[in-house]
Amino acid sequence: MRTVLVIGMGAGDPEMITLQAVRALNRVDVVLVLDKGKETRRLVEVREEICRQHLRDRPYRIVEVPDPRRPRRADGLAMAEYEAAVRDWHAKRAEALEATLLADVPEDGCAAFLVWGDPSLYDSTIRVVHNILDRGNVQFDWEVFPGITSLQALTARHRIPLNQIGEQVVITTGRRLAADPTPPEGTTGVMLDDGLACQAIDDPELQIYWGANIGTPDEVLRAGLLTEVIGEIVEARAELRERTGWVMDTYLLRRG
Repeated sequence: MRTVLVIGMGAGDPEMITLQAVRALNRVDVVLVLDKGKETRRLVEVREEICRQHLRDRPYRIVEVPDPRRPRRADGLAMAEYEAAVRDWHAKRAEALEATLLADVPEDGCAAFLVWGDPSLYDSTIRVVHNILDRGNVQFDWEVFPGITSLQALTARHRIPLNQIGEQVVITTGRRLAADPTPPEGTTGVMLDDGLACQAIDDPELQIYWGANIGTPDEVLRAGLLTEVIGEIVEARAELRERTGWVMDTYLLRRG
């Protein structure tokens, strides 16, 4: 029976991958990579570099799978409509990956998905694997290996703890922050925020700790009072996208 490994690869630095993940990677015959187009080619190259550095004990192949077009973020969509669009995208991903498993992975072979950060945090891979199994056309055993999340890498780079003493931590998305731009008490971690929704917040006491392309040579960090540094963040983000073709950023918001 085939084996599928879902491996958290950290936030971009090949040295952020765990020893457990390296051992898992060295069981692999085929690494499956979703190709999202030339604009995000760097994301494929990071995965290739991780394989070059850590996959040494056996021959392997990297198979690129064209990624179905995901639904664009639509602020006007109701949440139910948005969720339905994302589930349809996941189903199309499952169909494409199922076909690749059948065509490119032998029945006793081992395939791996290298997941940016950790597979449990705002990533669709685990849901897609369940979707493939539910379709019933290919059977496999599978395991999940955790990775260092972008939030962990962000707090390490800024040399801060994720939580304040006795306070909660809320992890949300840019879409939800845009709908309700009032961060709760404690620390708010914001992910998947292509529109940088924090620009709409006017709170002179709110601190931001921001980072983009963390763990790569193009890493950019900014921190300070939101109202004072948001302009720098907008400019840095635009310059990074223009220079590299992609931006993967996250940030924390907190008072005090």
